[in-house]
Amino acid sequence: MQLGMVGLGKMGANMTRRLIRGGHQLVVSDLSADAVKRLAAEGAAGSSGLEDLIAKLKPPRAVWVMVPAGAPTEQTVQKLAQHMQSGDAIIDGGNSYFKDDVRRATQFKSKGIHYLDVGTSGGVWGLERGYCMMIGGPKEAVQRLDPIFKTLAPGRGEIPRTSGREKLAGTAEEGYLHCGPSGAGHFVKMVHNGIEYGIMQAYAEGFDIFKNATSKDLPEDIRYDLNLPDIAEVWRRGSVISSWLLDLTAIALAENPTLSEYEGYVQDSGEGRWTIQAAIEEAVPVDVLSAALFARFRSREQHTFAEKMLSAMRQQFGGHIEAGAAKKSA
Repeated sequence: MQLGMVGLGKMGANMTRRLIRGGHQLVVSDLSADAVKRLAAEGAAGSSGLEDLIAKLKPPRAVWVMVPAGAPTEQTVQKLAQHMQSGDAIIDGGNSYFKDDVRRATQFKSKGIHYLDVGTSGGVWGLERGYCMMIGGPKEAVQRLDPIFKTLAPGRGEIPRTSGREKLAGTAEEGYLHCGPSGAGHFVKMVHNGIEYGIMQAYAEGFDIFKNATSKDLPEDIRYDLNLPDIAEVWRRGSVISSWLLDLTAIALAENPTLSEYEGYVQDSGEGRWTIQAAIEEAVPVDVLSAALFARFRSREQHTFAEKMLSAMRQQFGGHIEAGAAKKSA
């Protein structure tokens, strides 16, 4: 299947590679000409800009946008829509606010352009592991683009089937799901990221307790000099709290048990805030999720081992560089 890919950053480039490996034809665009050249050397068709990209696609076209949420996404999808026609599809695979998706879908519907919002999780590991996708938009467009989603998704792999799942149809077991109409995909991904904040905070705080178990303020007979990499590793094997985030934590601790390369300055990318806003609108108590978000705010003022853990996990799954580290390298 033919697809345009706009944005060749960490995820966009690897998604392009996975699709090429799956036999799809990719036309790519990026603000960096070097990024376009790299993917062209790997089998994609390069383009000089959005208009050129659209011209190289055959109707009905489909263009996947993987640029930062907010103004960059807004500008990109609006420019694409100016040059696309009825039956074409724009896919926003970033982390846009779901209410923006509803607005754009309504706007583009008048031109007959399908707008899909696809919450995409997989980070820098997605090229090999695949991407979990939460999709919003019109059913007919989602069905037409199913070959794209199926290739990007991880598939069933070796994960045991959920008991009773054999009686249910759908694509959830493959790692992608049509969640509902416009905005539903990013709404589900928004809450996914809010939950992610909470899980990460729980691991981080737990390991902070381990780190401080040697405190001189404790009685000597209950001071413990614990091996944090080994604790993370043993929890990976048979523990009820094992997870991919724990796997990544184990990697970070094995590389450097003190996490000395991290300052503990933990960014939030927006979804955590939006999750709390949605909870307020729905009058749903979210004690853990809100506390996890506020802990990230606090990390920008003081840095504990827990915050270094959060920074380490963010870099492991998404390649996110600390703001402080980025400033130092600039």
